[in-house]
Amino acid sequence: MHTLRMVVGGLVLLGIFLGAAKVLGGPSWSIQRASQMFIPVWFVVALGNMLVGMFSAGIPFLTELLVLVVVFGVPAAAAWYVGQRT
Repeated sequence: MHTLRMVVGGLVLLGIFLGAAKVLGGPSWSIQRASQMFIPVWFVVALGNMLVGMFSAGIPFLTELLVLVVVFGVPAAAAWYVGQRT
């Protein structure tokens, strides 16, 4: 359930990045740039989630690594897709 919440949270954060790009408008804030900026930010958040899972909840590294792939991968793939479409 926590994994699903993290994935949904990532998609919501992507929406916030894309919404900010639309509101700010200007040539420096394109949808493509916003999606490119989202990916490293989301990686840091997903990595933090992995570390909390390992050190606070005692979940093994390999289990958390698989969860990291999903938690990071789904929103990052969505960001990549949106960035490529524009």
